[in-house]
Amino acid sequence: MKKYTYFALISLIFASSCKEKKVKMNEEIKAPIAQIKPHNLEKHGEVRVDDYYWLNDRENKEVIDYLNKENEYYQKMTAHTKQFQDDLFKEMKARIKEDDSSVPYFYNGYYYITRFETGKDYPIYSRKKGSLEAKEEIMFDCNEMAKGQSYFNLSGINVSEDNKYAAFGVDLVSRRQYTIQIKNLQTGEILSEKIENTTGGSTWASDNKTLFYTLKDAKTLRSDKIYKHKLGDSTSKDKLIYHEKDDTFYTFVYKEKSRKYLVIGSTSTLTSEYQILESNKPDGEFRYFQKRVRGLEYSISHYNDSFYVVTNKDKATNFKLMKTSEKTTSMENWVELIPHRKDVLLEGIDIFKKFLVVEERSNGLNKIQIRPWDNSETYYLPFESETYTAYTTSNVDFDTDVLRYGYQSLATPSSVIDFNMVTKEKTVLKEQEVLGGKFDKSNYKEERIWATAEDGTKIPISMVYRKGMKKNGSNPFLLYAYGSYGSTIDPYFSTTRLSLLDRGFIFAIAHVRGGEYLGREWYENGKLLKKKNTFTDFIDCSKYVIRKEYTSKNHLYAEGGSAGGLLMGAIVNMAPELYNGVIAQVPFVDVVTTMLDDSIPLTTGEYDEWGNPNDKEYYDYMLSYSPYDNVKAQAYPNMYVSTGLHDSQVQYWEPAKWVAKLRAKKTDKNLLFLDTNMEAGHGGASGRFEALKEVAKEFSFLLDLEKIKK
Repeated sequence: MKKYTYFALISLIFASSCKEKKVKMNEEIKAPIAQIKPHNLEKHGEVRVDDYYWLNDRENKEVIDYLNKENEYYQKMTAHTKQFQDDLFKEMKARIKEDDSSVPYFYNGYYYITRFETGKDYPIYSRKKGSLEAKEEIMFDCNEMAKGQSYFNLSGINVSEDNKYAAFGVDLVSRRQYTIQIKNLQTGEILSEKIENTTGGSTWASDNKTLFYTLKDAKTLRSDKIYKHKLGDSTSKDKLIYHEKDDTFYTFVYKEKSRKYLVIGSTSTLTSEYQILESNKPDGEFRYFQKRVRGLEYSISHYNDSFYVVTNKDKATNFKLMKTSEKTTSMENWVELIPHRKDVLLEGIDIFKKFLVVEERSNGLNKIQIRPWDNSETYYLPFESETYTAYTTSNVDFDTDVLRYGYQSLATPSSVIDFNMVTKEKTVLKEQEVLGGKFDKSNYKEERIWATAEDGTKIPISMVYRKGMKKNGSNPFLLYAYGSYGSTIDPYFSTTRLSLLDRGFIFAIAHVRGGEYLGREWYENGKLLKKKNTFTDFIDCSKYVIRKEYTSKNHLYAEGGSAGGLLMGAIVNMAPELYNGVIAQVPFVDVVTTMLDDSIPLTTGEYDEWGNPNDKEYYDYMLSYSPYDNVKAQAYPNMYVSTGLHDSQVQYWEPAKWVAKLRAKKTDKNLLFLDTNMEAGHGGASGRFEALKEVAKEFSFLLDLEKIKK
């Protein structure tokens, strides 16, 4: 029997009393219950009844009241963690070098720098002419520009070839609808012309007065029109250059690295098409590089008198590299340079005057190959870690022997490295600083393990944890994944993640099908009518780490956002018993209803990813996994769900409806929170420190469930 001192006994009684009061208090805090208003949705002769369809109206006061009540409920239920959230925020902020700056890159006579100042949320963009010792020219101080704004994002800075003008886009709402303006960098004057509802991106012709930009459809936000603007003219005189009428495609415009050509691109999930025009002839007519052929994907890079084409032509699933004359660009003229390889994914190329740099992925790991144009030795940059991320970065200078690339891993802070492709000398220009004096990467261990899916496929998992971890099933474990659009979540370093690792958490990324970690087929086997592989892969990875005693069901947590939030919604329906808690950020959970509504952003362009539910085969398949449609009377894990009122990618009503339905159906007493940022969109808060507060909310949710407060 335990023996207690008098003071220890009094403390124990007091703690027990507080715990009882907390339980009673939480019992008294009633979760908001959304009103049921049945709405019939009919398709293919079937009727789905959506009880919470009415939440699809951000202008409705009743909807806003409900979202505010959910926020109030979340705030009250987590009031006991507020100090801990603040401590976590300060802890994470203290690791960040506030007066930080990017590694300068040289372009067209200037060094360009992005820097932050202590205590400020937003970047300052500057440049120096000819030398890093030259006087700094402030191009944009976003801290000044953001004053008085609840949200601010500057995007698409584009400097004219004479270095006089900079076009830029600003979003003040977080719906990714940017207003383009032009600044005279010599006088500091921002010109009067404003171009509304754009992507934020633009490109100058070589005459330094013609600006090409992309307009969005006001309703669906699909980028569908390319316009030409003449400096000094009113925007009413802007000329429509191209209209992408196929609503499954979006369009964009840019300038080749060689600066010789302007390019209009049109892409969908499966098909791409480009048009080109000499940049010194902005009033000429664009000509097709290769007209679209369904299923043909390609991208182009100009060098000398040729174009280099990365393409899947002739069933090159993992892509190959081809070459063609700039005069004869249609695909019958393409000549193969690097053939298709079944076990190597060709991800992209970078062209220099003397070298071709090829980015590849083999067995899930990044490879960077250097190929001199003079046919001398071809070689790879050496990377020896078990799991890492390597990638080329700002290589805008064409006439240089130096390749700039980045490197990081789950335990290694990101580095920016200059590599001389002639001498093979490597110079680390910058390694991300982790302040506070406590971080030592030798204290952490990285692993890549392989789980076996139910169909026998091996699924890789990258993980990191503090050394000394014992496999006894008691470790808290956060498993993250995305798994859509062929987007690969590579192992990356995070200073914020240290707040979990140093409290005993294991963090892991499940490289599930739907991404391209193991090549293009890895993506093809996790989309359309094979989408469920993404969900079952994650579940099988969860079972594997439990079976291997990295953790247990009582300590396993899952996290995903956007399409990864769909993954979270699916796994809690399919295998809720595996998880103690789940974080679903801006989750895409109402799949069928959304994909049947072609009036909202990102629907028609996504048919090749999810399928078109107007086709009954796809309708039935989507309906079989759609998280919102498959909520049922069962026990669910503790859940924290976040969204943004102005989200243009996953509309706020998807997670709102989902949480409302979960509240009505679930049979447990576990926590369920809906946290809506009433001033932000898909990306959350815009300031770098404000964003940390959102991370602190998520971490406090996990750590509170684990009763870890140290």
